[in-house]
Amino acid sequence: MSTATPARIASAINSQSPKPPARKGLGRWVADHLVLLAGIFVLLYTFVPIGYIFALSFSQPSGRSATAEFEAFTWNNWKTICEPDGLCESVKLSFQVSITATIMATVLGTLMAFALVRHTFRGRAASNLVIFLPMATPEVVMGSSLLAMFVAVGVDGLLGLITIVIAHVLFCLSFVVVTVKARLVGMDSRLEQAAMDLYANEWQTFRLITLPLAMPGIVAAAMLSFSLSFDDFIVTNFTAGQSVTFPLFVYGSKLKGFAPQLFVVGTLMFLISFVFVIAAELWRRRRRT
Repeated sequence: MSTATPARIASAINSQSPKPPARKGLGRWVADHLVLLAGIFVLLYTFVPIGYIFALSFSQPSGRSATAEFEAFTWNNWKTICEPDGLCESVKLSFQVSITATIMATVLGTLMAFALVRHTFRGRAASNLVIFLPMATPEVVMGSSLLAMFVAVGVDGLLGLITIVIAHVLFCLSFVVVTVKARLVGMDSRLEQAAMDLYANEWQTFRLITLPLAMPGIVAAAMLSFSLSFDDFIVTNFTAGQSVTFPLFVYGSKLKGFAPQLFVVGTLMFLISFVFVIAAELWRRRRRT
C-alpha cells in the first residue's frame, strides 16, 4: 500500500486541475470581436465628420472665407457668432419654423396614430398605405407640388414663415405617425384593462396609463420632426419666398464665402441634440427603475 506523501498529493492535485486555455491567435481574436470592431468602425465613420466640423470651429482662416484646413487656433469664431450678416436671423427663423412644425405635427400625428391603432373604420387600410407616401416621395417633387399649389390658390406673394410651416408639417406628419404607431402597437393593452378594473375612468386611464406608456414614442417622434424640419433645404427652398432659414443661409454662404461661424452653429446644434438625447435616455432609465 502506497503512502500519501506531500509530493504525491501535490502531483494528484496538479493532474486534476484544469489546464490553462491555449493562447488564441490574432485571427481567432478578430473573429470573436468582429461585431465590436464593426460597431467601432461605424461610429468612427459617423462621428469623424462631426469632429472635423468641431475642430474647424476653432480655426482662424487667413482670408474672409473659411477653408477645409485648420490654420490657427482662435476663440474669435465663438465670440462673434452673429458677425456674418443674417446668420443669427436665419437660425432664429429656423428655430421658429422647427418648433412650430414639431408641435403641430406631433399633436396631429399622435392623434392619427391612436386612430389607426385603436379604432376600426372604413378606409383604415388605405390610410395606413397613404401615410407612407410623403416619406417615399422625393423632396423635390413635394416642394415643387407645394409651390404649384400655393401659386394656384394665390398665396405665392405671401411665401414665408406660414408656407414653410405648412410644408414642414406635411412631411413631418408621416414620421410622427409611424413612430408613435410603432410604440402603440407594442403596448400591452392589459395594463389599461387593469386600470379600468380598478375603477379608473377613461380619462384617468389615458392620463395615468396610456399617455405615460406612449410618451417615449411621442418624444422620439417630436425629436425626429425637429431635426427633419431644422435641416430641410429642398422643400424650404421652394416655399420660403424671400425668407432665409439656416440651411438656405449655408447654401448662400457657400456661393459667396463660407464664414467660419457656420462651423460654430453646427457644433452648437450637435451639442444641443446630444444633450437632449442623453437627457431622454436618462429619463427613460429612471422611469424603468
